[in-house]
Amino acid sequence: MFNKEMESTVIHAGLECGVLADKYPNLDIISIGPDMADVHTPQERVSVSSIERVYKYLIELLKELK
Repeated sequence: MFNKEMESTVIHAGLECGVLADKYPNLDIISIGPDMADVHTPQERVSVSSIERVYKYLIELLKELK
């Protein structure tokens, strides 16, 4: 969608996905988000341009799920 290959990364996060997976074991779950660094520290930052890309991607994904 953005002329870039998708990057899939496993990180230590996504608590909410784990809670949902426990309650609904047959549910397919993904977690997406913008590029962030130093999360939960005073130096926390986020890429504004990646927020825009995630938002646009989410809109297109939801259109396909209708």
